[in-house]
Amino acid sequence: MNANLLISITGNGLARANCEANGAWQVEFPMVGRDIRCLAADPRHSHILYAGTQGDGVWRSQDAGRSWHPAGLAGRIVKSIVVSAFPGRNATEPGMVFAGMKSPASIFMSTDGGENWTDLEGFHRIRSRWFWFSPAEPPFTAYVQGIALSPADPNVLIAGIEAGAVVRSQDGGRTWSDHRPGAVRDCHTLTFHATNGDWVYEGGGTGPAYSRDGGRTWRQPKGGLDRRYCWAVAADPAQPEVWYISASPGPLKAHSKDNAQAHIFRSVGGAPWEKLTGALPQPLNSMPYALVTDRSAPGHLYAGLSNGDVWFSEDYGDHWEKPPFNLGGIHTALLLFPVNFDR
Repeated sequence: MNANLLISITGNGLARANCEANGAWQVEFPMVGRDIRCLAADPRHSHILYAGTQGDGVWRSQDAGRSWHPAGLAGRIVKSIVVSAFPGRNATEPGMVFAGMKSPASIFMSTDGGENWTDLEGFHRIRSRWFWFSPAEPPFTAYVQGIALSPADPNVLIAGIEAGAVVRSQDGGRTWSDHRPGAVRDCHTLTFHATNGDWVYEGGGTGPAYSRDGGRTWRQPKGGLDRRYCWAVAADPAQPEVWYISASPGPLKAHSKDNAQAHIFRSVGGAPWEKLTGALPQPLNSMPYALVTDRSAPGHLYAGLSNGDVWFSEDYGDHWEKPPFNLGGIHTALLLFPVNFDR
C-alpha cells in the first residue's frame, strides 16, 4: 500500500487508521456519536480536513483528523463538501470550501476556512429545482449529494442532486445551468479526474455516466453491467479512460447489512464493463461505498466497504488484498494519505 493513513465515515463518527513505523496498524474513532455525512481534505494543506454533518454544520480538523472544531453553518444539514486545489490570495491561506446542503438544496462557499460562509444564490434560480425530490430520507426533499471542482479551471463547478439533476457553473458558482444532457438525475457520487479537466465521472441510481467535455454533455455506458444501482466511482490518475464503479441490484440490497450482492467494475478505453475478481468476495455482501485512487501511484485502487473492510489493489483491480484492520464501517467517504504523511 502506498498510504499509511486512512480516514473514513463510519455511520457513528469517524475512523482513523494509521500505520506505525513498525508496520502495525492502529485504529481510533474520533467524533463518536456525531452523524457525519461527508468528508474532504484540503489538497494544498492535507492536514486540514472538513466534515459535514446531519444538522450540526461543518467541522474542521487541523491535525489530520485527530481533533475537530465547529467551522460554521451550525444547525444545517451538510451532505457534500469539497475543497479547491487552487490557491486563494496567497499560498498559506486555506483552500476555498464548498458545502452542499439540504432543506433547501443549496451550496455555500467559504474563503476563510469556515469562518464565514456565503450562500451561492444563483443555485436557487435553477429552473428545474421545483421538481427535485429524493425518496432517500424524510422529509424527502432533494439535496446536493456531490460537488466536483475542475482541476484545470477554478471557475468550473458541477453539482449532483439526489434526486433531480446534475448542474454546472462556469463562473465560480454565481450562475448555473440546468440538468446536463445525458447525466444521471439521481446522483450518488460525482468527481473530476485528478488532473484532466475534460473528464468527469458520476455514479447514479440508474447507472454510471461520464463526460469528456468538462461536464457539458454526458454518456451512460451500461454494456457489461448486470446491476445498475451504482454508488462509488473513481478514475486512474494517469489514464482518465480507466475508471471504476461499484454497483448493486438496487437500493434495498445495497443498503442492507450483509446482502448487498455488489461488484466492483472496471472500464478501459470505452470497453464494456468487467467485474473485478482477484480475491475479492463474489459478490460483495457489504456495499463498496468508497472507491479511491492514489494520484501518486497509478494503478492503485482502494475499496471501502460498509462493514469497515478495506481492500487494496496495485494492478488496476486485477488482484486484491485486505489489510489487517477494520474501520468499523465505511459510509460514503474514505480519505487516504501517503506513506510518511503522519509520522
